[in-house]
Amino acid sequence: MAKHDMNKSQELRDKIAILPDTPGVYMYFDSEGKVIYVGKAKNLKRRVSSYFNRTHDSLRTNLLVRAIADMKYIVVPTEQDALNLENSMIKEYQPRYNVLLKDDKSYPWICVTRELYPRVFMTRQHVKDGSKYYGPYTDTQSARAVLHLVKRIFPIRSCRVPITPEYLDRHKGRVCLDYHIKRCKGCCVGGITPEKYGEYIDNVRKILSGETGELMDYLRAEMEQLAMQLRFEEAQELKEQYLLVERYRAKSVIVSQTINEVDVFGIDDDKDDVYVNYMHVRRGAVVRSVTLRYKRRLDETRAEVLAYAMQEIKNTLEVEFGEVIVAEAPDLELSGVTFTVPQRGDRAKLLDVSQRNATQAKNDVLKQMERNNPEERLERTLRRMQQDFHLSELPRHIECFDNSNIQGTNPVASCVVFKNARPSKRDYRHFNIKTVEGPDDFASMKEVLTRRYTRLVDEGQPLPQLIVVDGGKGQLSAAVEALDAMGLRGRIAVVGIAKRLEEIYFPGDSAPLYIDKNSESLRVVQHLRDEAHRFGITHHRDRRSKSQIVSELDSIKGIGEVTKTALLKHFKSVKKIREASLDAVAEVIGPAKARLVTDALRSAQ
Repeated sequence: MAKHDMNKSQELRDKIAILPDTPGVYMYFDSEGKVIYVGKAKNLKRRVSSYFNRTHDSLRTNLLVRAIADMKYIVVPTEQDALNLENSMIKEYQPRYNVLLKDDKSYPWICVTRELYPRVFMTRQHVKDGSKYYGPYTDTQSARAVLHLVKRIFPIRSCRVPITPEYLDRHKGRVCLDYHIKRCKGCCVGGITPEKYGEYIDNVRKILSGETGELMDYLRAEMEQLAMQLRFEEAQELKEQYLLVERYRAKSVIVSQTINEVDVFGIDDDKDDVYVNYMHVRRGAVVRSVTLRYKRRLDETRAEVLAYAMQEIKNTLEVEFGEVIVAEAPDLELSGVTFTVPQRGDRAKLLDVSQRNATQAKNDVLKQMERNNPEERLERTLRRMQQDFHLSELPRHIECFDNSNIQGTNPVASCVVFKNARPSKRDYRHFNIKTVEGPDDFASMKEVLTRRYTRLVDEGQPLPQLIVVDGGKGQLSAAVEALDAMGLRGRIAVVGIAKRLEEIYFPGDSAPLYIDKNSESLRVVQHLRDEAHRFGITHHRDRRSKSQIVSELDSIKGIGEVTKTALLKHFKSVKKIREASLDAVAEVIGPAKARLVTDALRSAQ
């Protein structure tokens, strides 16, 4: 058996050795003869060889290489031909390791039929029968809204009668209700000429194509002409149509009056899924927008997935690209297509709109997943934190420390606890600094961590997987020293977060890590830091206020805790006690003690 595998491997190596240096498509087969991967290449020999001449970082790629039993290839003239062939073969074979298009559903279109009196209707079937299709629309509601608009403006027939010249010659029936309510001109009985009806259809096409500016100019000119001829009722009808188109245009996404016609691809991704938004812009307005979701199979790059998406859009929507605006150049070359990666200006703003749509699609999917499985986001967040902070296990238990003092007075520290990325407030702890004189944050941090984890170890309590200290390299070094002294360094990971630029510091690493501002890891750490700061400041304020009260009332000889409590409960503050009359104070604690209190407080002013 082993010899057979060796022979088969040698056969595969022999095939690779004689591959041509030309564009083409290659197919990998498993031991059962099933296609498991289809790929394209500018240079077949170089691309296929790259799978077998090294160990890959991706586990899935290594698994693919291990499963390959045979390989075939097809040579094509250009890379664009390779992309077309690859796309069709992926659809046919559905290989296990290829990127997978998710939600491959049919979107609604608006169809304008090719008839003597064309119909305009919504459909999910894109049939090549000579009809013109506009869209697709990402949701049915949008398609229906546009369809409702054009039927309000123009008297387009809604019946399915196949109206031909022969039909008009022999049809002697009655018109339908739409004719009586002025929604149709009676096409079925020849109530309007095909030429006049064709003018309505031309204007419908302009709306559906986004050419509303030209249509408004046409309607305005016609309206003014009718008014000059004193045909005011007809002019009023055109005015109403003009206002409807104007309101529709105001709701359209107008991105730039200087951009004529471009295609835009925005892209966003998470670990496994890639979201590609496609927008077609005509005369400064977005007239078509679709977002595709792809499932990664072999850790494909964004550029590779973008190439798949462009081919999918090209084939499905029958688009011919000219200028294409992208965030990053795709992994392909197309004849006659210019790729633009804008940095500023109107094109950059347009790309931002598409990027936002891709991100929104990603967020919508994640939110839906969270609704269906609330624990999914938690697990994803913890996995991301484990990756970002180089942890050996998921950080289900995290503790964060912060020091608080003002000019060295009443130094305190706070410890907040997060379990499963959420605050566990019953586990929060305050610490009054005992062994440190003056405002020494480093020594205070060392004391607090020593006290905290010595107690947890002594009581047999579970230790956190991650400690976060609020501060830079100094506070982090103090925390590391404390953990080393207790022998806990190998059991608990620790990082520091600096306030100014949200840098994350690791022990022994002088250069900070800057986590993506939108990262869930950073949001959790920021929440930890803010909670620790809030909790510490509140405790410090309470201690400071309490010490001020103690210094003024407890220093009065003959006034004990019961008397002090009674006064504060009645007057609420030392200031109000000082301002109160002797009689008012005597009503609470008696005349003798009232005399002691008022004399002491007033002499202290």
